[in-house]
Amino acid sequence: MTRLSVNLNAVAMLRNRRDVGWPSVTNIARVVLDAGADGITVHPRPDERHIRRTDVFELIEVLKDFPEAEFNIEGFPADDFLTLVAAAKPNQVTFVPDDPRQSTSDHGWDVLANQDLLRAAIGRMQSAGVRVSLFIDADPEAPKKAAAVGAERVEIYTGPYGMCAGTPAGAAEIKAIAATAHAAEMAAGDATPGEGLGVNAGHDLTLDNLPPLVAAMPRLDEVSIGHGITADALLMGFPEAVRRYQAALGK
Repeated sequence: MTRLSVNLNAVAMLRNRRDVGWPSVTNIARVVLDAGADGITVHPRPDERHIRRTDVFELIEVLKDFPEAEFNIEGFPADDFLTLVAAAKPNQVTFVPDDPRQSTSDHGWDVLANQDLLRAAIGRMQSAGVRVSLFIDADPEAPKKAAAVGAERVEIYTGPYGMCAGTPAGAAEIKAIAATAHAAEMAAGDATPGEGLGVNAGHDLTLDNLPPLVAAMPRLDEVSIGHGITADALLMGFPEAVRRYQAALGK
């Protein structure tokens, strides 16, 4: 079954508009986990424009009450980010190739061009006991490159699909995503000898475009969803939004 990880960045961004402390990132984390989310995701950027470093450690305390839930931290593998992740020890870290000025992730890694950076960062995280996923484009050649530098999972960037779902172009995007997922199953590196890579997906996934994607995927371990589920929660509340996204995943 595909796990649903709720990205809390949008909640933190709303909180940061005022110095009043609400909406509370930790309270919303508890709400979505109580409603059946399988985990939470955060992306603490250097300017802390949404998730703050203090949020990371406060969320660890919340997760103690949800031992089956997973904690995923996203970010560019700069030294300060790696130090934060090593201290936090989440279940998973997802490396993204973001410039600090980007509003959101919008492309996957060029793994070969960054292989030395990635290999060193992955080794450091695995020594800390943290599973590593690399954010990649829908490209069947990308998973074997991710495996070669030591990643255990890939997260396929689904933004282009989200922008054209339900059209012929969307069908082509699903085909490319599914082919990339299959290639990940076949890829194996030092960290996953004979096992292939795990497959995650994320970006611009909604209640409407998620079911066709899931139906086409040979394997999908986790989806990380923030913007779509937060927008839906404004209309229906987070508990109902979580239930509907889990239903869209076939659960």
